[in-house]
Parts: sequence; structure tokens; C-alpha cells
Amino acid sequence: MARRLLCRFLPAVAALAFLTTSAGIAVIHPATPAMRPVAVSAGVGADTAAGSASRWLAGQLVDGGLPGFVGSDWGLTIDALLALRAAEVEPAAVAAITRSLAANADGYAAIRTEAGDFITGGSTAKVLVAVVAAGLDPTDFGGHDWRARTQGLIHGSDEGARAGWLHDLNLGTAAGSNLFGQSLAVIGLARSGGVPQPAVDFLVRQQCPGGGFRLYPGATGTSCVDDPATEQNMDVDATAMAVQALLAAAEAGASGTAGPVAAATSWLLAEQAADGSFHGSGFTDYPNTNSTGLGGQALAAVGERDAAAKAAAFIAAQQLTPANAGAAAAHVGAIAYTSDALATAVTNGIGEFELDQWRRASAQAVLGLAQVPLGQIGTGGPVPEPSATPTPSTAPTDTPTPSASPSTTPTATASPGAPEPTPTVAPTGTPTPPAPPAPPGGGPLPTTGASIVTFVLVGVMTIAAGAALLLAGRRRRDRMS
Repeated sequence: MARRLLCRFLPAVAALAFLTTSAGIAVIHPATPAMRPVAVSAGVGADTAAGSASRWLAGQLVDGGLPGFVGSDWGLTIDALLALRAAEVEPAAVAAITRSLAANADGYAAIRTEAGDFITGGSTAKVLVAVVAAGLDPTDFGGHDWRARTQGLIHGSDEGARAGWLHDLNLGTAAGSNLFGQSLAVIGLARSGGVPQPAVDFLVRQQCPGGGFRLYPGATGTSCVDDPATEQNMDVDATAMAVQALLAAAEAGASGTAGPVAAATSWLLAEQAADGSFHGSGFTDYPNTNSTGLGGQALAAVGERDAAAKAAAFIAAQQLTPANAGAAAAHVGAIAYTSDALATAVTNGIGEFELDQWRRASAQAVLGLAQVPLGQIGTGGPVPEPSATPTPSTAPTDTPTPSASPSTTPTATASPGAPEPTPTVAPTGTPTPPAPPAPPGGGPLPTTGASIVTFVLVGVMTIAAGAALLLAGRRRRDRMS
């Protein structure tokens, strides 16, 4: 009985939770001129814009994790880990994250119930890339083999059009992941021993005729070209992730990547605004630092340095500095999601429930400032040992705020039986991204977080199913996530 109830109600609950936690609460503020752009220091390290933002992120950690609406938000924490590794700062914070993540990754990657497990491929792959980026062993992290788990969630050659597709497992029923999860799987596997060619081929098939990649493949796994025009919605974030995944795959020995990368690069260049920014799609179809962070990082990865520098300049213009912080002086280094969010913070400060958005924006935006490709984050070696007296990062500001999980919905252990692919590549890592959604309109300051509807639904489901479920919120586009 419990299994039937859970199977009937959980899909609806998950969908509603996804919508409520991703839509968040939009607070509209009058449009205010953006702050004057600041100079962007080249490279990475403590004295750069990326370093300053990373230090602020490190100061937001609580027991090795970034706060979520129930304990730590491990998807968002992984985003912060990738940012810190890309900026090459705060080794003590990196070490703290990896220790805590090792103890909590399985719970982040799986919802386990009496009726069975709910496994999300994107979260599983995100753990894999985090471990690789930290320079640790992905086959034995927290007592689990994350490489095998990820491989076990990739459809085999007997699945027809779905072959190579990273998927979720919901009580044994497979459902395809989105392009963020697919890209993370390709990057993580490429950097940890080799990526199966079918996983690369499936990713390539999601490139649309215009050169960009769509975020959501068709339900049957058909190519973007073969689907109706209404399903060919090209997305900056998905395209930036796909470009970097294909670069990592090529480095690992995969074939068929050069043409798709070139076409996607041309599309990204055409999508970049004159001020260097990129916009999201759907609810985030306006300039923001998350999409610009990923877009700029991808352009840097393919060698488009001028365009990448323009993206970095846009991001830096949304950063709180000692000269412009105003009422938000306690948060110097943090990066606003939009110019309106920056102007509001300068005038009114950053409230407790607004910090979640700033954490998400900063973690993603650092990637566009550091400009270290996803396939190279952490290639300098394992997590550096913190010194005996590590440089203190900024103290955590305000009370931890409720926040939804930034990447894909909770995921779980995959069957570790996938055959070993032939291409190989030295371990390294990747990000994930996530961006907090906000209503369109060029002036909104969205505040992400779980609505009361989510909690009510979870409570009803728990009573009906007799299972305690930990639902990590899911951003509209399943960042990184």
C-alpha cells in the first residue's frame, strides 16, 4: 500500500516542489543604473575578483556546507567547492567541504524510502566532478565509487535513441536527465579514467540547428534536429556546459567533438551582449551573472579571450567592493545576480533571506572570473593541506538562510556495473552550475527558497507513504547541477 501511494504521489510532489522552490519569491525594485565596472585582475588567486568572491563564499560555510532549508545544501556547496578550486584560494575551506561532503554525498545523491530509492543522475555526476576537482579518488570517496555509480546510470547501446543518456532511477523506472547532468557525467568520467563514446554522442545529438544546445532532451532521446521547432529551445547555460564537456571528452580521446564545439562557440558569441553579459532562458531571460559566468568560462575554454574578458568585466561590475558596498559592506566580495540586486544591496544591505541568492550567484560567477575550464579545475593537484594557522576567511554573515538545492533533484547510488570505456584522461574536475531563477523584466531581485506549499506536500507525502523523505529543492534548470 505504501509503495503504491508513494509511486502515485511522489512524481506530482517532486514536480510541484521543483516549481515552488525554483520560482521563489520575486521582489521587484525600481531599475537603478548599474555600478561602475571595476578592473578585473587577470589570472586566479587571492588578489583577484575571483579570489575576493571565493573568500566571501568560504566565510558563508557552516560545518563545511552552505546552508539550505534543511541543513546544508550539498549541490550549492559543490558549486562553492568548484569556485574555490578554480580561484585557487582558501585551502582550509576546500578541505572542510570535502570532509563534510564525504559524509553526506550519498544522502545528497539518493532519497531512500521503504518503497525503494530515488536516484538522480545529475546529482550523482555532480559528486563525481566535485571529487575529481578536489584531486581525490572518485572510486573511493565517502566509501562509495562515484565513477561506477555514474557509469551505471548511462543507458547502454541496446536502448536505441536513449543510448548514452544519463538517467534518473525512480523506484527502478528510468527517466532521462537534462543536459546539465549529461555534461557533468561526460566531464566527470572523462577526467576519472575515460568517457563512453555513446555518452558523448548523445550529448552531441542535443545540439540544435542554430548551434546552441537545449537543456531538456525529448522524452524518447531523439536528437534536437529531429524534434519539433517548439522543442528546440537553445539555452546559454546548457550550451556552455556542453562545450566544456565536449572539450574534456576530446582530451580523453573521444571523437566527433570539434564541429559541435565550433558551432556552439559561434552561437555563444552571437548571444553575448555588447556589455559582455549573457541572459538565461525562460524565467531568467535577462542578463545575469550566473549565465554570464558559465558563458564566459566556456569562451575562455575555447580560446575566445576577448569575449571571455568582456564577460568577466560584466561580472566584476556586479561585485561588492570596499569602494561601492555601501550598506552591504559586511559582504565585500559577494557577487550580485543582477545589477538591480547590487543597487538594492548597496542601499539597503543584504537581508537574511536574500543571502541564498548571493551565494548561488557568486559560486557560478566566479567561474567566469577565474576562467579556468571545467576540464582543468584542480589539475594542479589534490586539495592543498591548510597551513597550521590558515588565513581566516570572512566570518559567516547573518543566520543561515533557507535555500533550495541548486542542482538536480536528489540522486542516489547507481548500479556499478558499467563496462570500462577505452578513452582515458588524467583525473581533474568540473562545476555545476547553478543559477537562481527570477522573473523576467530586467529589474527583479528574486529570492530563492522553498515555499510553504513544498513543506505541506512533503508532510502529506510522508504520512501517506510512511517514509521520511529529504527533498532537496531544485532550481528551475537543475543546475549543476
